[in-house]
Amino acid sequence: MSTDPTPELRERIENTIRMLAVDAVQRANSGHPGAPMGLARPALLLFERYLRFDSSDPQWPLRDRFVLSAGHASMLLYSLLHLFDYDVSLDDIADFRQLGSKTPGHPEYGLTPGVEVTTGPLGQGFAHGVGMALAARMSASHFGGGDRRGPGTHDVYGIVSDGDLMEGISSEAASLAGHLGLGNLVYLYDDNKITIDGPTSLCFSEDVAARFLSQGWHVAHCDGMDTGGLIEAVDTARAETTRPSLVVMRTTIGFGSPGVAGKSRAHGAPLGPDEVAATKRNLGWPVDAELWVPEDVKAWCSERAREKRAARAARDAEFEAWRAAAPESARAWDDARARRVPEGLASRLASGMEGVDDATRNHSKKVLQKLATTVPYLVGGSADLAGSAAPPVVDDVGVVGQGDDPFAGRNIHFGIREHAMGAITNGIALDGTFLPYSGTFLIFSDYMRPAIRLAALMQVPSLFVFTHDSIFVGEDGPTHQPIEQLDSLRALPGFKVFRPADGVETAAAYGWVLEHGSGPAMLSLTRQKVVALERPADFDASEIGRGAYAVRQPQGRPDVVLMASGSEVRLAWEAADKLAAAGIAARVVSAPCLELFAEQPEAYQQDLVPADVPAVAVELGRGESFRRWVGRRGLVYGMQRFGASAPAAALAEHFGFTPDALAGAVREHLAG
Repeated sequence: MSTDPTPELRERIENTIRMLAVDAVQRANSGHPGAPMGLARPALLLFERYLRFDSSDPQWPLRDRFVLSAGHASMLLYSLLHLFDYDVSLDDIADFRQLGSKTPGHPEYGLTPGVEVTTGPLGQGFAHGVGMALAARMSASHFGGGDRRGPGTHDVYGIVSDGDLMEGISSEAASLAGHLGLGNLVYLYDDNKITIDGPTSLCFSEDVAARFLSQGWHVAHCDGMDTGGLIEAVDTARAETTRPSLVVMRTTIGFGSPGVAGKSRAHGAPLGPDEVAATKRNLGWPVDAELWVPEDVKAWCSERAREKRAARAARDAEFEAWRAAAPESARAWDDARARRVPEGLASRLASGMEGVDDATRNHSKKVLQKLATTVPYLVGGSADLAGSAAPPVVDDVGVVGQGDDPFAGRNIHFGIREHAMGAITNGIALDGTFLPYSGTFLIFSDYMRPAIRLAALMQVPSLFVFTHDSIFVGEDGPTHQPIEQLDSLRALPGFKVFRPADGVETAAAYGWVLEHGSGPAMLSLTRQKVVALERPADFDASEIGRGAYAVRQPQGRPDVVLMASGSEVRLAWEAADKLAAAGIAARVVSAPCLELFAEQPEAYQQDLVPADVPAVAVELGRGESFRRWVGRRGLVYGMQRFGASAPAAALAEHFGFTPDALAGAVREHLAG
């Protein structure tokens, strides 16, 4: 390691970080300069002293991870990435917050080299980092077998803010991290006592240290401007291997600015030309220099980056020695990282599902059990609803947090923490080794919505498995009966929503996700038993992967097309029987995934749902997602109000989701 910078050079590096942030925000006339100014010293220390990375290969799997949960401080991260030779140039920084730039307002995964997670909604980064740390611990257990030369020995560092800790998701995630003893997780808490509206005393007076201690964390304190104190606190945190660590740092927002330091107006607006000049004079910085990086600053940081690349070579050599000593584990790790699955996986999963009447949540349970052996890197669990098969505890693969090796299991009990569960699932996916799933009742997807949205934005392969997907939840009543959730989730760009009609479609949905899915997806599953669909002997399960297909064809041209998803496909089938008795020929189309159907060629869509044939969509929700295919004059037979508390059969009768009621509505629609 190169010698530590002199105090004078360290201060110059820190001021470079501060002034890059100040100048970039001023150029953009938009942004948050205060946090980067206050955090320059501890953030620099993390990068130059602790983080293991190779800036020439940002996706090196053995690197440490850094999470800037306080994503509004994005210029802090961009400045560090530039100084340590990531592919972030001064031109990129000059384009801060501009269209097409690598330096957007909040860090975005997949856009900027060195950014590990998209952060913006406060608290999400905190919880995503917990998922990353959990994935690392599991990787070390599953593949490394206690050999420190193997994978999963990296650490996760982060910077979190008052806003992160006020959001409830951070409390949920911290609780699980402490319970599991994630000693590879170190967060620096930017305790600057300022929010946008004023001092934190307006709304935040809890003892943060006591809160984290009660949740099983190691807590240290230091002055964020005391280099020696910072080193001592982080060293102590790194030495604590059985508990996650929080370093509470007292900092000054807007440090260096004579007019706004320590004030709320330092948070989210440019300093203004006069204050920029005053700040530069106060810090001994050339007033006329804009986006200036002194040569000795860049030289020292680049040399430190080169040393880290050399350290990477030594770590890779250790890893290759592990590969030679544990070839089977190495192959399994490679398979997981490459997302390899057996050929014909969907057919394997569907085998034995034909003709079986059951709730699709139970079909899902059987599929997950099959996947336990065929896709051993699949891990996950539910928010205290495993007994409701949402998702279930998979047999014979262990439970995280139990046994002599607490991270050797693959079932995760997330507890009643839906907000954190979604983000932790994404964090596991971001690690790149395991394919994670999680789930609960569909109604509680609302609690997970920010994380699901981020999964879609980042295009990470998180799988969300929801059950109890309609008013047929029954007696639990309207608080537990999803009405608008399917439409809402289908509105997310880049997100696949599968609502299978029976066991074969359930298996095919899992198969498609594992074989083709590069981004996030979800399954929406029934609580109640559904009757299996009859399919012709020559049926090809690959049709399900087209998102919609005909499950019932009349002789000749249909008079009406009935489109449905999930349990309502059987309802449409039985209504078609009633219509046939009245001389009306109905084609029944099962639409397990409207997003996949929308990706099919126009000719296929037109052939299946002709524009000149009346169409009716049937779904036990709002159902407006089908409007694209049934048209403005088509009928969407869905729920126009919230549900009610009653047995499922009584609800079906009351709300008109019976074959007779549906057939009558179709006849009336055609007559109109």
